Amino acid sequence: MFIPLDIFRKSMENKPIGTPLEAWLAFLSFTSPERIEELITSYPQFKAMYQEIYELCLNTEKVMNVYSKELEILDRNTVLYMIDEMQEEIERKDLELAQKDHALLRQQQEILELKSRLAALQEAEN
Repeated sequence: MFIPLDIFRKSMENKPIGTPLEAWLAFLSFTSPERIEELITSYPQFKAMYQEIYELCLNTEKVMNVYSKELEILDRNTVLYMIDEMQEEIERKDLELAQKDHALLRQQQEILELKSRLAALQEAEN
């Protein structure tokens, strides 16, 4: 389900938070202290979540650690993607090489046949 939070915020101007769904949407979209206080007063279960967010923002090392983990995952995925790309390129090059080897073998056979004919013609002339 897609809910545009900016439209939700506008629709909630001067309107109290009345349902659990509105509470969750308020948690995701409201930033003003008054609205957050209203949410925590009406739905105390959100207090722990706000507390965790607040502590996380105070601890920049922890925030950077989260980014580091995300970057590590991104790097690993990038490496895997590049390996897949290189593997496909290697397979494509192997196929091209096999085709060229086959063409070279045919040319060598043709040369041998032509040499054989030439030798036969030279013998016939002598």
